[in-house]
Amino acid sequence: MNYSLIVARYGEVALKSSKVRRRFEKRLASNIKASIDCEIDIHQARIFIFPQDFDDAIEKLDKIFGIVSYSPATTTYATFEDIEKSISIYADKLAEKGLLDENTPFAISCRRVGSHEFSSQEMAAFAGAVVVRKFNCPVNLSNPELTIYLEIRDNDAYIYHEKIQGPGGLPLGTQGKVISLLSSGIDSPVATYMMMKRGCQVIALHFDGAPFTTPEARKNYDDLVDALNVYGSGAPVRKRIVKYGDYLQKAKEDAPEKMTCVLCKSGMYKIAAKLAKDMHASAIIDGSSVGQVASQTLDNILATRDGVDVPILSPVIGLDKVEITRMAEEIGTFEISKRDDGGCSAVPRYPETKADLDAVHDAQESMNQEEEIEKAFRAIEW
Repeated sequence: MNYSLIVARYGEVALKSSKVRRRFEKRLASNIKASIDCEIDIHQARIFIFPQDFDDAIEKLDKIFGIVSYSPATTTYATFEDIEKSISIYADKLAEKGLLDENTPFAISCRRVGSHEFSSQEMAAFAGAVVVRKFNCPVNLSNPELTIYLEIRDNDAYIYHEKIQGPGGLPLGTQGKVISLLSSGIDSPVATYMMMKRGCQVIALHFDGAPFTTPEARKNYDDLVDALNVYGSGAPVRKRIVKYGDYLQKAKEDAPEKMTCVLCKSGMYKIAAKLAKDMHASAIIDGSSVGQVASQTLDNILATRDGVDVPILSPVIGLDKVEITRMAEEIGTFEISKRDDGGCSAVPRYPETKADLDAVHDAQESMNQEEEIEKAFRAIEW
């Protein structure tokens, strides 16, 4: 098929005010150009993409947030004569690909924007007659096996037969920055992806708990960032790493052992909050799912977030492990997350699951948490 452009569509961006919509469109165009060598024209809720390499563009567009769907297309002038010629050629190409013959129930779907001497129904009937004369195939408007789309915009007409689903969401980078607590597990990469889909630029903060964790955990983190950056066109995920072993050692030595997980998560949030302020980020993201592990009971969620003055968002909070795993498989992070990284040996045999705030405050004082947080923050790897 000799395509001349790709017609892409956005969704909720169209619902924004004209000023916000223009800003979002500009950002979306910039994100597309960041990964695809192309020219772009945005007009009336359509993105017209003219790529140098069509195969490369098709492969990458389904990873760019903000795009709801897209179609490789040919273009012609919006006259009966030009449309007749172009529809005839397009139908021949479909036949060569085995998509159209005398037994193929088909339909023409026509949409118009602008002023024309014909209605959409009239042009659809005209174009359909061209195909029937060539192949004598049956028209089936209710359940076609093949739909040929004819989109007419002012003086131009666009012909295509595929609507390829994009990831949707909002253009990456339109909603500001967030600090994501990215471990080597399954949940936090999914949570990070979900916030990227909502237009947030991510700083991925990893807590290296060595010697309580293994080098494999760090390797998984690096690979997960690479996997997420497949979706990072225009605003790639940035990495920050906290050396967290000394903090964990202090928690185990100077506070009740059962409080280790609570103190661990509390420290993570507070370090992330300091980094958020330093990097002008608006929120912290984590992969908490209610009741999944000891630190994620409702009591412990309250206790670990106490004293944190930056919003903490947990996109997968109400999902179960099966749902989160399914999403991880879809976005390409599961195979990395399922690797055995050795876990964390700092976890006590009987961790606290119903933390009392007074007890948490006593444990934080016992280990001099604020001083340990400051030490860890100053040593963040950039």
